[in-house]
Amino acid sequence: MRPSRWSPSEVHATIEHPFMRIPERVRLRSAELRKAIRYHNYRYHVLDDPEIPDADYDTLMRELEALEAQYPQLITPDSPTQRVGAAPLKAFGEVVHSVPMLSLANAFDEEEVYEFDRRARERLGVEEVEYAAETKLDGLAVSLRYENGVLVRAATRGDGERGEDVTQNVRTMNTVPLRLMPGRIPRLLEVRGEVYISTAGFEDLNRQQHLKGDKAYANPRNAAAGSLRQLDPRITARRPLTMFCYGVALAEGDELPNRHVAILERLKEWGLRVSPEMALVKGAEGCLNYYREVSARREMLGYEADGVVYKVNRIAQQNLMGFVSRAPRWAIAHKFPAQEQLTRVLGIDVQVGRTGALTPVARLQPVQVGGVTVTNATLHNQDEMDRKDVRVGDMVVVRRAGDVIPEVVRVLQERRPRGAKRFVFPTSCPICESQVIRVEGEAVARCSGGLYCPAQRKQAIRHFASRRAMDIKGLGDKLVDQLVEEGMVSTVADVYRLSAKVLAELERMGEKSADNLIEALEKSKSTTLARFLYALGIRDVGEATATALARHFGSLDRLQGADGDSLQSVPDVGPVVAKHVHSFFRQPHNQEVIDALRYVGVTWTENEYQTQDSRPLEGKTFVLSGALEAMERNEAKQRLQALGAKVSGSVSGKTDHLVLGANPGSKLEKAQRLGVEVMDEASFLALLTQASTKKQRDDS
Repeated sequence: MRPSRWSPSEVHATIEHPFMRIPERVRLRSAELRKAIRYHNYRYHVLDDPEIPDADYDTLMRELEALEAQYPQLITPDSPTQRVGAAPLKAFGEVVHSVPMLSLANAFDEEEVYEFDRRARERLGVEEVEYAAETKLDGLAVSLRYENGVLVRAATRGDGERGEDVTQNVRTMNTVPLRLMPGRIPRLLEVRGEVYISTAGFEDLNRQQHLKGDKAYANPRNAAAGSLRQLDPRITARRPLTMFCYGVALAEGDELPNRHVAILERLKEWGLRVSPEMALVKGAEGCLNYYREVSARREMLGYEADGVVYKVNRIAQQNLMGFVSRAPRWAIAHKFPAQEQLTRVLGIDVQVGRTGALTPVARLQPVQVGGVTVTNATLHNQDEMDRKDVRVGDMVVVRRAGDVIPEVVRVLQERRPRGAKRFVFPTSCPICESQVIRVEGEAVARCSGGLYCPAQRKQAIRHFASRRAMDIKGLGDKLVDQLVEEGMVSTVADVYRLSAKVLAELERMGEKSADNLIEALEKSKSTTLARFLYALGIRDVGEATATALARHFGSLDRLQGADGDSLQSVPDVGPVVAKHVHSFFRQPHNQEVIDALRYVGVTWTENEYQTQDSRPLEGKTFVLSGALEAMERNEAKQRLQALGAKVSGSVSGKTDHLVLGANPGSKLEKAQRLGVEVMDEASFLALLTQASTKKQRDDS
């Protein structure tokens, strides 16, 4: 049961001076709140199983803040309100570690793991060793010191003997408890762990850096180290730092479990986060199986891991094995192949994707990255090229993460050769020489020769033949690939020149399938202007926009001759879409393909929409949610559009009607909140019948 709330108004009514004696009820309530907030932090950050919504958590926090504002004497160092707000530091103090923070020996292949296991078995005199296995985070090692369950100090590893006092900054991290959860806690506890930034947090941080015009961080480890070592804790508080604990260096006043895995479980009970990848394995084979399993899903961990760690699980056996130099004999880090390497840019090309997107690609001096030989790396787009300023001849850091395409992370400009010239992005497509268009505000530049460009050929034909476009049944993706790869089709017009005899000779076709496809091609020649425009695949021209264009201009010729201002007079057509449409029809290659389509017999009724004077649902916006029994959603959408309505995919203040079918989504709640009329399928069908009858009557 949630404790009763002591409202800020009651506090104001009770208190005349902030340093008056604190009423017992206020003191108890503040203690209740601190306990509840610590508990919910534990549920959220350690167990990943929150018990209350964020809004309820915020309410508890605001209530505690209000109490502490009225009674400053209530504030304790471990209060959840004290994570942010300390004054900037002039410098970090030095901390001498009571127990040195040692490094680990490394294994880079399976043979070294077998050798580590052999040494452990021989030293312990056993046939098989039980190991605790964990991921090895690529972050910053930190030591946390708790006295009577309260965090009193946090320090970086430094040189292992001495580190920096980062207590103020660590206190801002929600994933590090200021007070441990109740239990048998040693009077003095020193915990070791790794501070890091998740993959998602790193990407978000760099986006913010970019928006502010600040330098982006090279990798999550640098971001974590830089964030933790800010002299102003308020900056650290805004960074997405988190921490996993991996061991105990010191415990006085109570005994810990006699196995490493059990110690980690105890840390978790106290509110400290430990790796969810923790596992118990046996022998070298168990270790290697763990390594392979984690390595296979390395990119799904959500954080940077540069290997895994194997530790002898029994503490007595750890003590028996002891240490060598600055590393324990009872543990070893099995490293993943390096994901970053240094190499030289030999050239820069521009590739054209199936949607016309132009991507600059660096041709590299071959280098091993992540266990794979890398010769090419993406440079993403023009903005990234400008930001990183990659030039031919540059020495660059290349990164490869799992199956992700390698990318150039940064340039070593101090090693740039003299005379290296800045790369100039092409203004015409390197494949078909059509104009390259880049809309203001978009990162990607695109080839505008969509109907002609060989790089876009397969995608253009697939879209052209799709059900909502020309609806050419039987012309599937695999057949399109085959026709293009064998040189039988170059543009969408060529599909209408295919013969049944030629098609029947193709693999997996046969005479019946060939005849059916020819029949579907003939049937598709008779279409509507709206469908034809949609089938052309003009960027940002979907079904609704294609219908609006067809309705407004009435004929293809008038549309092709329209300027930007005329295009923007069409409902729902803004400057970006107008630019795409205008550019598409100005490309000679696209005009040639359209002429070829007309020549092979593709036709539609000109001015068809101008004759449809009656539009009973003109100006009404509908949203469809859930499955309808009487018809498919696409048919319902087409019937609404034929009656003049607009069909949207999301509910907004402009929505007039929400139609609910079976198993609707989350749109109902928003519609009710905005006061949108909600109708069931029966009411919707009645509306369609009524509107269709009116249209027929008016048209006649």
